[in-house]
Parts: sequence; C-alpha cells; structure tokens
Amino acid sequence: MNIYISGISGTGMGPLALMAKAAGHNVSGSDLNKGAIYDELIKAEVDVFIGEQDGEFLKKKMEAGVDWFVYTSALPEDHAELKLAKESGIKCTKRDDFTAFLVDELGLKMVAVAGTHGKTTTTAMIVWAALKLGLPVSYIVGTTLGFAPSGAYHEGDRFFVYEADEYDRNFLKFHPWLAVIPHISYDHPDIYPTPEDYARAFSEFKLQSEEVIEEANTDGLTLAGEARRKDAALAREAIMKMSPEGNEEVVKDILNGFPGVGRRFEKLVDGIYTDYAHHPEEIAMTMDVARDEAERCNKNGIVVVYQPHQNTRQHKVADGYYDAFIGAEKIFWLPTYLTREDPNLPVLTPHDLIEKLANADKAEIAEMDDELFDALVKYRDAGYLVLLLTAGPADKWLREKLAL
Repeated sequence: MNIYISGISGTGMGPLALMAKAAGHNVSGSDLNKGAIYDELIKAEVDVFIGEQDGEFLKKKMEAGVDWFVYTSALPEDHAELKLAKESGIKCTKRDDFTAFLVDELGLKMVAVAGTHGKTTTTAMIVWAALKLGLPVSYIVGTTLGFAPSGAYHEGDRFFVYEADEYDRNFLKFHPWLAVIPHISYDHPDIYPTPEDYARAFSEFKLQSEEVIEEANTDGLTLAGEARRKDAALAREAIMKMSPEGNEEVVKDILNGFPGVGRRFEKLVDGIYTDYAHHPEEIAMTMDVARDEAERCNKNGIVVVYQPHQNTRQHKVADGYYDAFIGAEKIFWLPTYLTREDPNLPVLTPHDLIEKLANADKAEIAEMDDELFDALVKYRDAGYLVLLLTAGPADKWLREKLAL
C-alpha cells in the first residue's frame, strides 16, 4: 500500500512512518521543517520532502498512486495537501486510524501506555526491557531513543508497544490487550473542556482495554526520582504480562540500567538537562528527579529555565504552579509559547504566572538570548544542575547554543 504522511518527521508521525515502512508499505511524506525523526526516516530510505507543503510533492506521489493520506492533528483544514488529498478522493485520516489498521493487519497484541505524564518514559522503558530480553515486539514511541529507532516492526512480532496520546482523543481508537497508565491529571483544555470530560475519556479507555495496570511496587528500583521509579515499576509489570515465564529480578536489573530518552530529563552536556515537562504536576515530578540527580552528582542546587506551553493551558493550570518548582535555587521564566490558541483569552504574562509561585522570589523573567545562555553556563560552571523545562522551541534554542 502507498502511504503518504503529512507532517512526517515529527515525534508523532515519524515513528509511525518507520513502523509502516518496516511492515512492507511504501511510505513517503512531507514536513515544513526537519523534525526530530528526520534522520531516522532518511536512514530507513523513506522519501521525505522538506519545505513548503503546497501540494506539488503530493501530486508527484499521486502519479504513482497514493492509497492513504495520513496527517498530523496540527494540520489546519485549509492545508494545501489535505485539501488536495480530499478533493482527489484519497482516503484521509489522522494517525490513530492508520495505527489501528496496522495493529489489525499485523495481528499484534497492543500494549498501550496512556496518561497525562510519564507515558513516553514508561513506553520507552517497556521497549528497552523487551529488546534486551529478545521479546517479539514492535513499537512506536513519541521521542528519539538512543538505543533503537523510535518506531519498528519485525516479521513475527507478537506485541505492539504504543505511546497512546490522549490529545485529540487519539487513544480512544484502540482496544488494547494491555493498558498501562502512569499518571492522570487534567490537561488539554482545547480538547477536553472540563476535568470531568478528561476523566471520562480515560474511563472509556480503560473499559476498552482487556487489562489495565495503574499501580506497581517500586521495591528494588534505583533510578533517580520517585516518578521515574514508578514508571519503571509499571514497565516491569507490563513485561511480566508479556513474558510471564520471565525472571522478575532480571527485568528489574535491566530497568535499573535504563539509559533515558530524548527530552525526558535528557542530559545535553555535563550539568545541563532538558525535559518536556510543561504541566505543573509533570514539572513537580521532574523536579523530584532533578533533586535526586543533583544529590547524586554533588551539585550545589538546581537552576530551572521554564517555557510555558499554550496560553489556553495556562488559564487552566496557573494555580497549580504554586509548589511545582520547590527546590529550585533560581527560575528563569520565559514567555509562553503560543500555539492553537483561543483568541478570546488574554495572554497571561510571565509576571502573571510567577506571582502564583510559593517561591516567587526565586524567579525572574527572561528571554531566549545570549544573556540567558551566559547565565546558565555560569551557574553550570559554579556547580549547579541546570534544567530546561519546555514543550516549545526553547529546547532547540538551547541545543543550538550548545552547538549540539
């Protein structure tokens, strides 16, 4: 089957493209810019066009035939490629429908990891342990992995480990053999108007799953941070369901050696880390990991750079920041990264959000500029652990400043 993916090189669509390619489909696609999975796609010989998505590359592919047009939720309805595909009568869906098709086509048992926080790390932990144990597993993880491609399929695989995103109600397309849920707290107000609506979606997801794991014992797990140890405990339980004859102590030792993943407390250089956390509860859990890491590395303290994500979200979560940054010696607060916004909502300023903090005296407003970068380097050189928290462009900015 000829599959075309619009928005192909990001962490949402790129791993899906890799799995589809490995499963024998002819995959091509486009993206406005090179995303995190671009290099992996090129290595896998996926035909990728980077640049203006005006429909010309899609027209070229349509000459040979396009059976299915898969697109990211970020695409607006008037996007040139989406309009062309619909006008041409090509089957058009978001990634969830195509993912569900692959699972059915390949006869895989789905292990779906869902939740507001922890799902990327937990998914990657399950994949890490499954690969180490030689289990027949295919997977899609929404980030880069240092130990494997971000998406894969091998002939003869029995399981499919999937990071099931709740955004756009994506996860409700699936009926997993096993659901793993690390943590739930209200998020995505642009999709779920109320906390009750968000909770109902997860209740529905659980009912659609044959079995659900939400709690596990962290005994014997030594990773930094209670939240990360809980993720590892859930991963251990999932592995034991996938391989009931396995040795739990061996699985525990494998998980204690988990090397981490991209943008989840990822070490960029000595003393400087980056993390995707952008929700107060997620921030608090990441701070817990940072405190453990700082103590283990004999750091003098923690310095945080925070870039809030989406003004619509800030109006819902602002009060939750109160104790999220406890333990930080210094907080550099960047302006909110604006995306998919409600134009009727006033944009909350850094000052509006900082005043919500219990330790507001530790925070100052900053910009992504040389002054901030120089300050971070000085703190790092003075023995502090520097932690960037962002789901926006600040991660790319810091990597470029560090010449990574």
